[in-house]
Amino acid sequence: MDSMADTVSRSIRPERPVSSGRNGEHAFTPMIFLIALWLCLVIAVGVLLTLIVTIVVQGADRLDGRLLTEYPASSPDRAGARPAILGSAWVIGATAALSVPLGVAAALHLEEFANKGNRLNRFVELNVQNLAAVPSIVYGLLALAFLSLLGVQNKNIVIGGALALSLLILPVIIIATREALRSVPMEIRQGSLALGASAWQTVWHNTLPAAVPGIATGAILGLSRALGEAAPLLLLGALVFVSFDPNGLLSGFTTMPIQIFNWTGRPQLEFRELAAAASVLLVVLLLLMNTLAIFIRNRYQKRW
Repeated sequence: MDSMADTVSRSIRPERPVSSGRNGEHAFTPMIFLIALWLCLVIAVGVLLTLIVTIVVQGADRLDGRLLTEYPASSPDRAGARPAILGSAWVIGATAALSVPLGVAAALHLEEFANKGNRLNRFVELNVQNLAAVPSIVYGLLALAFLSLLGVQNKNIVIGGALALSLLILPVIIIATREALRSVPMEIRQGSLALGASAWQTVWHNTLPAAVPGIATGAILGLSRALGEAAPLLLLGALVFVSFDPNGLLSGFTTMPIQIFNWTGRPQLEFRELAAAASVLLVVLLLLMNTLAIFIRNRYQKRW
């Protein structure tokens, strides 16, 4: 007669390893899927590297100080991207000021205070997840309609572009913030509440500081996406030729993607080389932002 220990051991330990069966990881179907996955990854990385090398080679002659300091001109030898660089800085700064506080506040409410069983809250959560996949030009239409309702005549202003891009990345920030809040152990909240702190004090002094690395990572990745967008700004009538520096939220502007779009449409080969150089600069900025996000995540993220 088997002992109690043998019976429990056989019930816990399977008679046969899962990976050795017909549905294991070395079976035919999983291997085909794995090979297809790696093939898609190799193709995607190869296309990306080819594109980067192509634009670097094409725009190498114009990667100089003139690209950063000169204004657009009819002659490619005298043209630069200074207004586009400053315009991108203004628009992304205003976008961060609009979207990050609102996105974090919305995520805090949905995750920490909202009633999960309420139908309205479930409806809001579902729409936030769906809005993250909406094409960017739709947000340009929403911003255009909102500015028209306010009676704004000139919609090509920094705050208008920031409004469109804020609508674009707001769902991304909300989702990233909620994931960061969920990663904080429930024991921290329970310990704070047990010591007499209120729900808001617990969130402000314990939960939110612990989730800051994840929130910062999501916000930076969202802003890096906004930096490369052109469609919603073109819908607002963004200028393709700007010979002045933007100086405020109500100033006209252009951005680097729009300037690149303008130069690639010119028939002269020199303008295409200038567009390639500006594309290299934009890629470098995006890589720096993504590197910063990875650094913040790895450096300050806590292991619970």
